[in-house]
Amino acid sequence: MNRIDDVFNKKGHKALIAYITMGYPDLESTLKIVPLLAESGCDIIELGIPFSDPMADGATIQHASYCALQNGVTTKKCIDIVKQLRKKTNVPLIFMTYYNPVYHYGLEKFCGDSIASGIDGLIIPDLTPDEGEELENITEKIGLDLIYLLSPTSTSERIKLVSEKSHGFIYMVSLTGVTGARDNMPIKIDNFVADVRKATDKPLCVGFGISTPEQAKQVSRIADGVIIGSQIIRLMEKEGDFDSIRNFTREIRKVMDECKIP
Repeated sequence: MNRIDDVFNKKGHKALIAYITMGYPDLESTLKIVPLLAESGCDIIELGIPFSDPMADGATIQHASYCALQNGVTTKKCIDIVKQLRKKTNVPLIFMTYYNPVYHYGLEKFCGDSIASGIDGLIIPDLTPDEGEELENITEKIGLDLIYLLSPTSTSERIKLVSEKSHGFIYMVSLTGVTGARDNMPIKIDNFVADVRKATDKPLCVGFGISTPEQAKQVSRIADGVIIGSQIIRLMEKEGDFDSIRNFTREIRKVMDECKIP
């Protein structure tokens, strides 16, 4: 059993998953913010490897990726930073990136170096399960969770395929489009989660557009985990001591704990 499984095996617990872009606003900030998020109530942290064409990301994360690349952040530097983070925290860490950087690094080398550094899973938004067999075989051999995404437009066939192939949890995109904070959650998110529940007993975590405690509480009532990214990146832009992020994360954790299953 790995660290991701441990999170979802806590009876009645709802997982809070945070996303940050590595190297934004700089690598020193990454080394500070990850332990702070863990101490403030995050169960899992997604570490975004910056990429020049992040097509699934909205303006906030695109800007963060651009700045990180301008800072000279590379895939290798991200892996090295994880080694340092593992001395500071034991929470599950997941790389979120696109297939291009992984392919150019070398699939086996990327996966091997990732797990050796302390990474627990991978999320690759532009890799579909009908094209992921080679990476699936590599990750399965070394115990690295490959996590696939589902969107509200996913067919029943795609839901079945992702349910079979996704490990750790299933990343459910709450809406069509890119990442970014929204004022309201989609009305049909309840139906979407219910439909996927019929196909799998794997944990279901919802991301894209969640930016307030109210939205996190709404999602916690129906899903096993809440994923927040753009709002955390925005708060990182405002102050260097990260007090606002600490307070925001604690507030989200509090409302999610109110949704615990008996």
